[in-house]
Amino acid sequence: MTDGNRLHVRQHGSLLAAPEKKALVWMAERLPPWVKSDHLTLLGFAAMFMAGVGYWAASWNKQALWVVVIALAVNWFGDSLDGTLARVRNQQRPRYGFYVDHVLDLVGTSFLVGGLALSGYMNPLLALGLLVAYEMAVAEEFLSTHVRCVFHLSFLRIGPTELRIILAVGTVYILHEPWVHWGSFGDFRLFDVGAAVAIAGLVLKLVVSAVRNAHTLYQAERLQP
Repeated sequence: MTDGNRLHVRQHGSLLAAPEKKALVWMAERLPPWVKSDHLTLLGFAAMFMAGVGYWAASWNKQALWVVVIALAVNWFGDSLDGTLARVRNQQRPRYGFYVDHVLDLVGTSFLVGGLALSGYMNPLLALGLLVAYEMAVAEEFLSTHVRCVFHLSFLRIGPTELRIILAVGTVYILHEPWVHWGSFGDFRLFDVGAAVAIAGLVLKLVVSAVRNAHTLYQAERLQP
C-alpha cells in the first residue's frame, strides 16, 4: 500500500496454491454464519501457541509431538481460511486483516521457534538464528509490500502450507528417529539440519528480494543528470 486508497496485490505461486484455494473456498462456503474471520484468525494463533507448547513439552515426553502435528493442522485451517471466508462473504477489511493477521503470525512463530529451542530437538542457537532470519525476511517483505504494493506469499514455490507440511512430517519422523546419519560426517539432529537449511533459504530470499526490489525502485526513480 502506498496510500489510503491503494491496496496491495497478493501473489501466491506455491506448489499447492491452486488446489488449496479450491479447498478453502469449498470450506468457506459451508461454514455456519456464526463463524467469523476473526474467530479463525484467533484459532490459528492459538494453534501456533499450542505447537510451541507441544515442542517444549516434548523435552520430557516425546508423545507431546503429536500435539504439534495436530496444532499445525489447526493453524492451517484458521490462518488460511480467515481471509478466504472474508472474500467469499464479501466482508473484507484489507488493512485491518493484513495488519492483525501478520502481527499474530510474527508472535505465533516466535512461540513456535521458542518451543523448538526448548524441545531438545534443536540447538537453541540455531533456533535463535532461524527466528532472526525469519524476522528479517518478513520485515523485507513488508517493506516491499509498502513500496511496490505486491505481497509475495511464496518463494521458490514454497509457501506457508508447504512449510507446515514439511515441519509436520519432520515432527512425526523424530518421534522414531531424531538423528540423521551422514556417514563419515557424523550424526546430526534432524531439526538442526532443517534449521540450517531454513536459515539459508530465508537469507537467500532476503538477498534476492532486496536486490530485485532495490533495482526496480532505482529504475523507477532514476535521477535525471
